[in-house]
Amino acid sequence: MPAETATTMDRAAFSVDGTRLVVSGDLRIAAVDALDRSALLKKAAGVTVIDISGLTRIDTAGAWLLVYAQDRLAAPGKRVEITGTSDAQAQLIDVVRASMPPADIAEPKPKTLADQVETLGRMVTSGARKTVELTSFLGQVVATMAGTLIHPRRFRLTSLVHHCQEVGLNAVPIVALMSFLIGVVLAFQGAVQLRQFGAEVFVVDLIAISVLRELGILLTAIIVAGRSGSAFTAAIGSMKMREEIDAMRTIGLDPVTILVVPRVLALMLMLPALGLLADISGLVGGAVMSWIELGVSPAVFQSRLVGNTDVWHFGVGMIKAPFFALIIGIIGCYEGMKVGGDAESLGRLTSTSVVLSIFMVIVMDAMFSIFFAIVGV
Repeated sequence: MPAETATTMDRAAFSVDGTRLVVSGDLRIAAVDALDRSALLKKAAGVTVIDISGLTRIDTAGAWLLVYAQDRLAAPGKRVEITGTSDAQAQLIDVVRASMPPADIAEPKPKTLADQVETLGRMVTSGARKTVELTSFLGQVVATMAGTLIHPRRFRLTSLVHHCQEVGLNAVPIVALMSFLIGVVLAFQGAVQLRQFGAEVFVVDLIAISVLRELGILLTAIIVAGRSGSAFTAAIGSMKMREEIDAMRTIGLDPVTILVVPRVLALMLMLPALGLLADISGLVGGAVMSWIELGVSPAVFQSRLVGNTDVWHFGVGMIKAPFFALIIGIIGCYEGMKVGGDAESLGRLTSTSVVLSIFMVIVMDAMFSIFFAIVGV
């Protein structure tokens, strides 16, 4: 059959000769951009061979066009081949073909009510399983602590002191600054509202109860969860990735005794101290702002604080501290123990540790609030 008249597209020519699509000239991005691909495919509907022996130059865009045309011209029972390629052209076409997305991507089916119920069930089951695992891990840690009391030589005092410094001493600046600013905000906002009723002096009671009873220890626990809880997960998870924990078990060392117990004990010892620091800083910040905004002198602030604030407000906050510390330590170490052999799991579980710790701390705080309201404290 005589060849059809060639159509030149910016120095690239396409002609159909029987069952052959002959491509010649310079097939680069400019030619691909100017080409009407629909017209080309319609014109070459019956071809089984794409001959590119006449091509002088080709780039990635040109290779993509050839692979695209080959896929679109193929049909069930019909195969289209690309011939006349040099070694460099064949290599480029193979690389482009390997990078092409799948031709047919199945569209996701719309979720039915049954699918949504199944998803909810899986979430509930996963949450229940995680609760059981956390409870089991808590029991293991408590049993290990009890065993340490029976056999004191197993206790890692150096590790405990190190973690007390990391968890407590190094966290003093951020905790103190945060609590001071919270006291300033409470005093300022309280002054704005109470001034409308001529009750500015009651801002002292507002600051004292809010900081001592709730905000001081709660915000301190949240900071410690984000700072130390994530550090626990990252440190233990990194050791798990490097198989150091498996090596400990191989030589007869208990990872819970060596890695978990010192961290949990350090948190339980240092979080009450950080909570006390947060209370003092919050009261100082509130006193400074009250003096500036309301003219309440430090002496008046102190006398009203001592005279009108029940010591149980401070006690309630301190009672919560060890429980918050236990939650943060257990979750941080538990998530670290679950890390797999890849960096992706380390990042994901570190994030999970922080989110779950903060969530559980807030839940525990709500439970304490209900309990103290019931007993009248």
